[in-house]
Amino acid sequence: MISNLIDGLKAYLEAYEVISRLKLWRFFLIPMLISVLIFLNIVLVSIGFSDEIGLYISSFWSWDFGKETINTVSMILGGIILISIGLIVFKHLVMILSAPFMGPISKKIEDDFTGVTSQTQVSSPLTLMFRSIKISSRNLFRELLLSIPILILGLIPFIGFFSLFLLFLMQAYFAGFGNMDYTLERHFSYQKSIQFVKANKGIAIGNGLVFMLFLLIPFVGIILIIPFSVTSATIATIKIINQ
Repeated sequence: MISNLIDGLKAYLEAYEVISRLKLWRFFLIPMLISVLIFLNIVLVSIGFSDEIGLYISSFWSWDFGKETINTVSMILGGIILISIGLIVFKHLVMILSAPFMGPISKKIEDDFTGVTSQTQVSSPLTLMFRSIKISSRNLFRELLLSIPILILGLIPFIGFFSLFLLFLMQAYFAGFGNMDYTLERHFSYQKSIQFVKANKGIAIGNGLVFMLFLLIPFVGIILIIPFSVTSATIATIKIINQ
């Protein structure tokens, strides 16, 4: 898995050259706009509700002793919960709404990489979106289900930092999963695509790690996250398929 993880990371080094050479930037304009709009809306919602969630959590502490500390910790925890959920919702919404554009782009990259026009056909925009909804719904359910115990684990002193890292790693895996599926859609059925990602989870994690790190770059990261993550995921996935 470590080898696959490194391959998933290394694919990003090829992404810019491929995007520029194939002149793909214009094809990414709408997905980049979708990414920015969704992110801004999630930020506004998070800011608006973080205090309410913090107050709700602190309301379970009915004693005066340590009330101020509990309030502070609750506000921070409320913010972490909203940010975590926001990131999960962000990536799945972006992947679903960008799916009709990502399929054709992934096909162009694959044809360039293999040097021949692939016999696999790009599905219709509607089919691509339904496929993305199916994959994202599956992954979203599992991601939220796993996030709850990880967030609870974060309440335990000294283990909190480890739980945040685990949460980051889990989100990276599902982000990479979605990026890989734009290519897998042309080669495998829904079920076989899931099996493929499980067998090559290092690729998904490697791709998703950089995806998540892009989110830490103010504004610019939100714009560039889709072009680079999808291109690198396509490159890494096609290499595995060809092997």
